[in-house]
Amino acid sequence: MPVLHEAAGIERALLALQPLRERGHEVIVVDGGSGDDTVDRARGFCDRLLMSRPGRGHQMAVGARHAAGDALIFLHADTELPPDGDLLINGALAGGATWGRFDVCLSGGGRGLRLVERAMNLRSRLTGIATGDQAVFVRRDVLEAAGGVPAQPLMEDIELSRRLLAVGRPACLRDTVWTSSRRWEEGGLVRTILTMWALRAAYRLGVSAHRLAAIYYPRRRRPRPYGGRTQDIL
Repeated sequence: MPVLHEAAGIERALLALQPLRERGHEVIVVDGGSGDDTVDRARGFCDRLLMSRPGRGHQMAVGARHAAGDALIFLHADTELPPDGDLLINGALAGGATWGRFDVCLSGGGRGLRLVERAMNLRSRLTGIATGDQAVFVRRDVLEAAGGVPAQPLMEDIELSRRLLAVGRPACLRDTVWTSSRRWEEGGLVRTILTMWALRAAYRLGVSAHRLAAIYYPRRRRPRPYGGRTQDIL
């Protein structure tokens, strides 16, 4: 779980994962330099708590390197798995899938958000491109063969999907993960959709992920200065 400034919801997110820990699964949190008390609130609710340089892709890569399991799932702090999510993943992988993702259900109400989530799920099913909100899971050996998680601050989910598509199509589970609709609610539905389309188009045209991240992330979300090495702070 890559996190940055998630103090408001990190405890809730990690509490939802405690049944998975009880079933023997490992929960790793990688903080990218939060300026709030995300780290203090996460302590005690995960198996490893790491501090790394910022950038969601880099944080995911750090977590993957420190994970002990043969299968990995990348979960955003504002996304919640179904209660039997681990069983669904194990079933998909046992059935021959090398990687996959869930359908997504947005937290807010209203017809507009229902259309957004349906469009996200359909687009992903047709293209094989998964978003980070859909809780991507993958076999470790497949991830390593594909070159690992791209260490970039934005569009890491798009780039990771492209790498994994070279190995095979994803298992598109129709079981849903719940994810926060806050970015659509805060930015406005139409404006957020247009912004995401523009970012994806720019990325396809060759604009670097670092340049896009500087535009997309507001200054208040930028991380604290980083000391330069991954730290295990649990």
